[in-house]
Amino acid sequence: MTDAETDAKASPHPIVFLILCTPFGAASGYLVVTLAYLLREAGVGVMDIAWLVSLSFWPQVLKFLWAPVVDTTLTSKTWYLLAAVASGATLVAMGLYHPSPTTFLILTALVVVNNIAISFLGMAAENLMAHGTNDTDKGRAGGWYQAGNLGGQGIGGGAALWIAQHAALTWLPGAAMGALFLACCAALLFVDEPDMGHRHLNYLRSVRNVVQDVWDTAKGRVGLLALLICFLPIGSGAATGLWASIAGDWHANADTVALVNGVLGGVASIFGSLIGGYLCDRMNRQFGYALFGVFLAAVALAMLAMARTPMMFVIFTLVYAFVQGFNYASFSAVVLEAIGRGAAATKYNIYACLSNFPILYMTFFEGKAYDRWHADGLLWSDALSGLVGVAVFAVVALVLFPRRTVVAAA
Repeated sequence: MTDAETDAKASPHPIVFLILCTPFGAASGYLVVTLAYLLREAGVGVMDIAWLVSLSFWPQVLKFLWAPVVDTTLTSKTWYLLAAVASGATLVAMGLYHPSPTTFLILTALVVVNNIAISFLGMAAENLMAHGTNDTDKGRAGGWYQAGNLGGQGIGGGAALWIAQHAALTWLPGAAMGALFLACCAALLFVDEPDMGHRHLNYLRSVRNVVQDVWDTAKGRVGLLALLICFLPIGSGAATGLWASIAGDWHANADTVALVNGVLGGVASIFGSLIGGYLCDRMNRQFGYALFGVFLAAVALAMLAMARTPMMFVIFTLVYAFVQGFNYASFSAVVLEAIGRGAAATKYNIYACLSNFPILYMTFFEGKAYDRWHADGLLWSDALSGLVGVAVFAVVALVLFPRRTVVAAA
């Protein structure tokens, strides 16, 4: 099917992409909410937890290396099914080990394996989204997709922590997440398999076609600016990965963390993603990305100025989650606009890998800032880094890559 034929065809309702992305978010939520809180309660230090969270992102940073496998072998639906089973199984395995300093290395290894498996699930879902969405709905599709990511992170992680706090069976939270992953596979029935026109009987020829498609995308103005904006620390939301570990600074207990970083945080992120996605279809998508990054920095600065009470923790983590939804939706909108179709899994994940670098280095940096200056240092570093990133992008976009004015012939 040609691009024109795909654009003429109605896109599936984007709620399908929310469901397909939910396991990806839930796997992350299990780490940053459930496992992080339980490790802290067991006496593991904040810096060690920050290191684990940072390490868990490395498969998401490096996944562009194996993304061509999804574009050149099997089908996207098959890859999704295989990844859902594998990632669900590793979460079940995590549940068999009680979080503690003595099991920290085993849990770390399982976290890395899980993140490699879940990367294949994300690639398959992104391929289905890129090929199944027409050009006018990129923001809308991206918003729903990231609603699944952030909502899954909040709802999945919060639900798992609640189960861990109220159930005697230590393996039950991981098993519940595994069952959720399998249930989400039902959404595959409502999307078409992507076109495989870039594939060839000769596998090396298929890989060459993928490389050519990537180069054609990256060398254009939109593609280059998208690469830059994804790498800068704009709207990374890195503080989210540390809320559970530093909740004690606001005197927030386990149930509060599970509620605001879980169910309520997930709902806030969902609404933020949906609204942000629709807005991105009504403005320049890269401008929206930068603007929403400024919004997130403003939330961190406001949280810095307020009292350290459980109520303030609830309010500001929820507002942060809401605005983070805007940022994640704008990321998907920018990338879908830049990559088109073709070898979509590879192209999308090159941008996704770059976008995970800011989360990786900012999580580490904010963890170090917390160790030295406590919550003030974490919030200042989160806000100022985002504002500096927006300033850098504005200079590059306006000075080095200005839009060319088209003058009509006389």
